[in-house]
Amino acid sequence: MRVWRAMGVLGVTAGLLLSGLTGTASAVQTPADQQACAPNASTPLRQFRATWISSVVNIDWPSKTGLSAAQQQSELVGWLDDAVRQHHNAVILQVRPTADAFWPSKVEPWSQYLTGKQGGDPGYDPLAFAVAEAHKRNLELHAWFNPYRLSMGTDINALIPTHPARQHPDWVVTYGGKLYYNPGIPAARKLVEDAIMDAVSNYDIDGVHFDDYFYPYPVAGQVFDDAATYAQYGGGFSNIADWRRNNIDLLIQELGGKIHAAKPWVKFGISPFAVWRNKATDPEGTDTTAGVQTYDDLAADTRKWVRDEWIDYIVPQVYWAGGFAPADYNKIVPWWAEQVRGTHVHLYIGEATYKVGTSTQSPDWSDPAELSDHLAFDSAIPEVKGNIFFSAKDVRADRLGATTLLNNTWYTRPALIPAMPALDSRAPLPVHAVHASRTSDGVQVKWSRTSKDSTSYAIYRRELRGGDHCPDNDARNLVATVRSTGAAQSYTDTTATPGTAYIYSVTALDRLANQSIAIPAVILR
Repeated sequence: MRVWRAMGVLGVTAGLLLSGLTGTASAVQTPADQQACAPNASTPLRQFRATWISSVVNIDWPSKTGLSAAQQQSELVGWLDDAVRQHHNAVILQVRPTADAFWPSKVEPWSQYLTGKQGGDPGYDPLAFAVAEAHKRNLELHAWFNPYRLSMGTDINALIPTHPARQHPDWVVTYGGKLYYNPGIPAARKLVEDAIMDAVSNYDIDGVHFDDYFYPYPVAGQVFDDAATYAQYGGGFSNIADWRRNNIDLLIQELGGKIHAAKPWVKFGISPFAVWRNKATDPEGTDTTAGVQTYDDLAADTRKWVRDEWIDYIVPQVYWAGGFAPADYNKIVPWWAEQVRGTHVHLYIGEATYKVGTSTQSPDWSDPAELSDHLAFDSAIPEVKGNIFFSAKDVRADRLGATTLLNNTWYTRPALIPAMPALDSRAPLPVHAVHASRTSDGVQVKWSRTSKDSTSYAIYRRELRGGDHCPDNDARNLVATVRSTGAAQSYTDTTATPGTAYIYSVTALDRLANQSIAIPAVILR
């Protein structure tokens, strides 16, 4: 069996390799070539794809309390394998649902959603297991924290005696049938930051993620009782609403600074309710009539966090159908695209998979194509760099075949994580000693690592005769991405056709998905 290393190939083949695989166009390219090489919107090279895996009240994982460690681990592996099958490249895992922890926290107790009892040791470290298993599959693991929610009930004595809230009951507010830390108390804010930073400092997570809970959603006839706190800490603010927004601003600004000071590569992202303000309230708001506005009702000035670049990505929960008059997906997404334009903040869109086939809010949710239509709409907006789906069990349920349709239309190829040059823009050194050989299973590609900054690798494949030699500006030729496991690495392409001559190429990617130049290899038969 004859194996060729590309750097030794002479003539036209070498020219094609070096022009087509290093991100530069061929020196001579006809209009037809240019058209053929235009990026395909349905197979982007870079796109953030993830599912929320929710732990609060055991929505997704663990499926119920009291499972053994092995059962919990098996369930989580199942969710991660779902992500791989769907060509996702990240998961958003809830690890602090109610001021508790899915790791042995130095600040807060074990979550009740693991064992059924707050403070109960599950017998292993779920966050460490999740990070290791996600990275094994080359998935980013974004740890999802709820900042202020303490309990889904109102009995503070149901918290274990050592819980910080039991030690500081003056920090606690009862509202809407739940308990919350009071965001206006500086010491409570510091405790929240400390709890999150305990996970950042001790685990190899890729991101810190918040959802839409800051001050709680309004409950008719109830008042969030923080008037005394405002009187104590609200000096300099003429009204309680501005003071509340400043409290949340401080959390976002301080935590973002701490995360990047500790680990500059860890991303900080927030997924808010999608309506900042209605246009009727503020001419700069969205053309919506939503009953909740984050700026006014949740004390969350989400637009400011983008404009001031306190966060790395934002995922507005655009949980409505296209054409839904009170809150139209096709109006809200462009508004957010305008907000991120000119900033370093990435825009991903939160998708309401849970509404498919179940929601009576709009008849569009009975249409299997609704979610796929969202991605079609997003594909024409350059600022939209990905989508996240709520939640894992609904994605798996595949009601109406909507998940299958979306995946078959938009996720047919793998995709690289979008790079974040504001955090780091240096590409790692390329790999070396790339070669390919036939095996009984397909084609085995081997290479060696040049740089310790290489976290993962991308493998591309073209047919040598009759294949395209376009720059890799979409994923049409991307076969797989794999995690770095050491100095020597290999990947077996089981989809290769026997007897077909291929050009393979390998790139190195660092922790923030900066990509090296490609190093190719040819297998002639």
